[in-house]
Amino acid sequence: MSRISVRGFAVASATAVTTVGAVVGVAAGGTPAADDNNFEAAAADTTLLADIPAGQQAQVQTASLTQQADAQASAADAAAKKSAEESARLQAAKEAKSKKQAAEDRIEAEREAEAKKKEESERASRSSVRDASSFSAQGSYSVAEVQAMARQMVPADQFQCFSNIVNHESTWNYRATNPSSGAYGLMQALPGHKMSSAGADWQTNPATQIKWGLSYMDGRYGSPCGAWSFWQANNWY
Repeated sequence: MSRISVRGFAVASATAVTTVGAVVGVAAGGTPAADDNNFEAAAADTTLLADIPAGQQAQVQTASLTQQADAQASAADAAAKKSAEESARLQAAKEAKSKKQAAEDRIEAEREAEAKKKEESERASRSSVRDASSFSAQGSYSVAEVQAMARQMVPADQFQCFSNIVNHESTWNYRATNPSSGAYGLMQALPGHKMSSAGADWQTNPATQIKWGLSYMDGRYGSPCGAWSFWQANNWY
């Protein structure tokens, strides 16, 4: 085919044909001209579609479209990869948050279960103790008998602390008297007659003294073990 030299058609052809390399009016890696004169000059030096033999024009166009399609496919693949990576990151963050929340919920549930178990144990311990009035009065009591009464009146988890204090104060002698201060009984109440709030027989009945001592420790220190902790630090309670 002969070269078409009409200038306007050359410019139109250079504008219309989009190919790469030798076919495109802009060399590979180059940039389009900024004005019409430059563009027209570039078009004059460009191999136009009309300059290519008719049998090869379809091949050139097909190659151009293939390259464009490849470029678009690569861009689409990159976008899809980026999107997949972002989705994976968000999913991983979501799963990590869920696992953290599940762990926190499990710990909280275990704490609540432990607190409930402890409360039930304390309730059962309190319900199993005997009141001072449930013991028959005797003329005298041995240390073993007084200790047995205390075991039945003091909650099991507090008994050792209660026993430690009584050991130090009176060695389980319910008639123990401090000649200098006047402190009296198992807990060495000062003055002794304050134990009358637990019963009129406070001088002769160890159960009454135990009742008073337990009430005193609970009221002032929260429990016999609270009283024992104070005693250890101060040697009195």
